[in-house]
Amino acid sequence: MEPDKRDSLVDFVIYLVALTGVTFKKILHDLRLHPAKFYDWKKRYGKVNEHNRLVPRDHWLEPEEVRAVVAFFHEHPDVGYRRLTYMMLDTEVVAVSPSTTYNVLKRAGLMGRREPVKSSKGKGFDHPEAPHQHWHIDITYLNIAGTFYYMCSVLDGFSRAIIHWEIREKMKAQDVEIILQRAKEAAPEARPRIISDNGPQFVARDFKEFVRISGMTHVRTSPYYPQSNGKQERFHKTLKAECIRPKTPLSLSEARTTVAAFVQEYNTKRLHSAIGYITPADKLAGRAARIFARRERLLTEARQRRKEKRAARQAA
Repeated sequence: MEPDKRDSLVDFVIYLVALTGVTFKKILHDLRLHPAKFYDWKKRYGKVNEHNRLVPRDHWLEPEEVRAVVAFFHEHPDVGYRRLTYMMLDTEVVAVSPSTTYNVLKRAGLMGRREPVKSSKGKGFDHPEAPHQHWHIDITYLNIAGTFYYMCSVLDGFSRAIIHWEIREKMKAQDVEIILQRAKEAAPEARPRIISDNGPQFVARDFKEFVRISGMTHVRTSPYYPQSNGKQERFHKTLKAECIRPKTPLSLSEARTTVAAFVQEYNTKRLHSAIGYITPADKLAGRAARIFARRERLLTEARQRRKEKRAARQAA
């Protein structure tokens, strides 16, 4: 409603109340006017309608920032919008929130519609509060040029960092002990809780004795419930999907070289969603708080720059 008509109606209602002595509630009911709307009009009496005007906000992006987001997406088309956001933030391409990145890409027609996937995983073990409290160990098969090999890796539950891994032609309890010992050599002060499934290598008497002598403890997941070791299961799934299958190594030595490069990138470059989109190496080294603080500072500075630019354009 136009301001003059709105104010006239407010005056009319007040006049009727004063003239008849009937309550506002009764008159508004007879006029079929909702009380909330009337009192909102009364509060804005004499003011121009501005409540529906698009008022620029500090989080609104500049056109060049929108172009930067879209260009960065085209450079990394296989990366999800959340990881993309923090990659842009850490490299200072543009400082935005994940929801802003999503909206920009959606308006540009770059966000495909995905059906939500319901997880069958439970909570598993409580998340550790420091590095080297939980080490997840697991064995998986790798199909390399038609031959199956065993890969065993040790993952730190706090940081998701891969402490040690090996690919072998066989994987008995003694092999697992060697791999675990080499992981301990990479972190000599660690006395972790070893979390594994119920594979024959992990229930062997010699393995139990090795864990005890090494000053560690061991717990096995519930039978037929691999989700309890989900952190390690997820890493092996990612390894196969993003490394082994696309690169198709043709020999054991080539597979070891390929996996070594992938693990290096996984630990030091790939932003992990479960730890706040930082790298496992940064989490392991205790740099998480500093990275989060820097991101928050960059976002605050970006909002301030947009506010100043908008104010300058309005003043010109």
